[in-house]
Order: sequence, then structure tokens, then C-alpha cells
Amino acid sequence: MEKANVGNGFQLSVKLSEPTLVTPAEETPKGMYFLSNLDQNIAVTVRTIYCFKSPEKGNEKAGEVIKNALKKVLVHYYPLAGRLNISAEGKLIVDCTEEGALFVEAEANLSMEEIGDITKSEPGTLGKLVYDVPGAKHILQMPPLVAQVTKFKCGGFVLGLCMNHCMFDGIGAMEFVNSWGEVARGEPMSIPPFLDRSILRARNPPKIEYLHQEFADIEDKSGTKDLYEEEMVYKSFCFDPEKLKQLKVKAMEDGVLDSCTTFEVLSAYVWVARTKALKLLPDQQAKLLFAVDGRAKFNPPLPKGYCGNGIVLTNSVCQAGQLSEKPLSFAVQQIKDAIKMVTDSYMRSAIDYFEVTRARPSLACTLLITTWSRLSFHTTDFGWGEPVLSGPVSLPEKEVILFLSHGTERKNINVLLGLPAPAMKIFQELVQI
Repeated sequence: MEKANVGNGFQLSVKLSEPTLVTPAEETPKGMYFLSNLDQNIAVTVRTIYCFKSPEKGNEKAGEVIKNALKKVLVHYYPLAGRLNISAEGKLIVDCTEEGALFVEAEANLSMEEIGDITKSEPGTLGKLVYDVPGAKHILQMPPLVAQVTKFKCGGFVLGLCMNHCMFDGIGAMEFVNSWGEVARGEPMSIPPFLDRSILRARNPPKIEYLHQEFADIEDKSGTKDLYEEEMVYKSFCFDPEKLKQLKVKAMEDGVLDSCTTFEVLSAYVWVARTKALKLLPDQQAKLLFAVDGRAKFNPPLPKGYCGNGIVLTNSVCQAGQLSEKPLSFAVQQIKDAIKMVTDSYMRSAIDYFEVTRARPSLACTLLITTWSRLSFHTTDFGWGEPVLSGPVSLPEKEVILFLSHGTERKNINVLLGLPAPAMKIFQELVQI
């Protein structure tokens, strides 16, 4: 029995049943399954939850329906039933063993309402809704997919997923979960997966044509590493359409920019505020990383339903003093330039760069923005309607800021981040929402 305090005085405890392995409903191909260099870069586990509640339908059959649909969807997504391994050349690969995804059912002692807004809950509380493989110390000891269905007293239930990012980027994960829902509802899959990732193999010989500062290690002159030893505080800030409009006006008031998108201005705004909150020295190099969806930017574009990571990290590096002292338009322009840099040749160069160096992106003095605001996880339907809430359980790294959309028509953007307590206080004052 796992317990966790919910902010409003209730204590969530979850009683777990014995975990089982769910194997594909039919025989699937065996052998080694290739992961591209874009998959290698981000082999972290991503934990998400989907909360369902239907006025017409209780949760008695939720576990059974979701489990049976998983067996069927794994026939199409069979690498998820395999196990991660290391290839002869020292890279991640999937051994398609048909061992299966790990599945566990659970019962909570509360109703969903007693938890409140689940997306604002502590990672400690939400963590109870996603199964942790006991004793697993690294990703090779965990199945690529772990699912937990937790039934609540009110007739609602939560599907908690733990998936390895090397299997999917956000778009791929969303297509998989939505396909799983379609199968559960007895419907055909609207986007069957395209599984062959070898279309993103490195070139032979590799051709590195760009600088790739995303991998560059920056000297931490500002002592942020020590600051991060302090207790981390996690908060979520909501930017509504009015606030976003004001930011665009502010970014464009000096006449330097002709236009700017919501993503560009919000990223610039939080990058500047975080730089100030961490009190980075004026001559400190500061790096921003964010993922750009390369699916349509590859030449030819990646096939519809491409299963894997079609995203590439782009970057901007400048001095902290420039961010703090120059108008907002300066930071927005940095982001525009970083987006413009992503072309077919840039992405293929990044793939080849990893082939030669095996470098992982360095996060020293870095902010990594990941945006889920364009992903339609809220459309997933297993037969109980769309989720009342969905989102991540926690941030994968302390340098990560997450953008999530929510609210009516999903026009609000929630910015979720963690900072050491003194820095969070300053950040909060700067953004004043």
C-alpha cells in the first residue's frame, strides 16, 4: 500500500494488484529492432496520467477493457513488447522478445474530486498512479511500456503510463495512445504505425556540416550547480490568451520584429525570467534547447504514423547579460533564428554528429523547453469519453520547463517548472501572474 499526502488534507493511498505481463494477441516479428540516433539522445522515462470519468459508465471493467485492447494494439506496435538492449556498437536497440508490456491494476482510497486538480498535485502524489518497477536502477531493467489502471471511489479511473522516450516522441506517443483507445472502442486504427526507423540512419561516411552547440558543455561561472543542490520548488504558471497577447505587444514594441508566435514569445519570456531568477553573471554563456518537429522538414518528409523520434533539438547560446538587459525582442529573435536553422541538412548533420561523437546534449547553464501544448493527448478515448485531465507526472530533468495547454478551447498555456526555492521566489515576482 502506497500513501501520499494530497495538499488538501486527504491522504491518497493506492492498493496494487500483482503486476502481469501483457503480450501481443498474435505472433509478432522477433529479432533486433533498430533505433535511430534521434532516439538514442533522449532515452529518459516519461510518466503521464489520463483521468477518465463517465456519468453513464462505472469503472468496473476499465482494467479489463484497457488490458485486452493493449494485447491487440501491441500486434501493431510490437517493439513495445520487447526489451531494451545495447547493440554491438554500443547503442540502444530493442530486442523484440514478445515478453510484453507490464500492466498493473490498483484501487485508490479516495474519489478523484478529493485529489483536486490532479495536474497541480505533487509529483509524490501523482507518482502513486504510475507503477515503478521495483529494483529497476536503469532503463535496461524496465520494459519500454508500463501501464497502471487505478480505480477511484467515485467511479472514475486513471491510466498511468511510463514509456521510454527512445520509443516515441510526443507525436508518436499520442498516436500510439489514441490507437490503443480506438482498438478499445472496437474501431480501426486511424493512423497505423510506420515502424521502419532505418530511414533515419546516419550517412556513410557521416557528414557534420553544422556547429551543433546543443552538445556543447558550457562553463558554469555562475555556480548554478551549487544552487541546484538546494531544495527544488515546482510551480505551474498559467498564461491566458490576454496575457499572451500582452507579451506579443511587448516583444514587438521596439519595431525590431515583424511578427512572433506564442511559442517564440513565451519561450523568450521564461528564458529571460529564469536567467534573472538564477542570477547568472552577465558574461555567463546561457543556452536554450528546444525540440522542433522535423517530420515535415525532412526531405522527403517522414511517413505518416512514423513511430519513433522525429524531433531534433535546436539551440541558442548567448550571454546572460544580453538576455537580462536587452529588450524582449532580442530573446525572441534568438529563438526565431534557432527554429530557422532546422532544415533537412541540419537534422541529418545532427544524426551524423551523434554517430561520430556519441555526445549527449549538455545541460550545464541550459534551459530545455519542451512543449506539449500542441499535442492532443486530451482526445484519447477508451470508451469512457475524453480524459477530464491529462498531463505529465513530473519533469524529467531540473533544467526542463514544460508548456501544456488547458482550459476552455485549450487556449491557456500552463508553464510548469522547478527552481531552487530562492530563485523560484524571484521568478514568481518577475512573471507576476
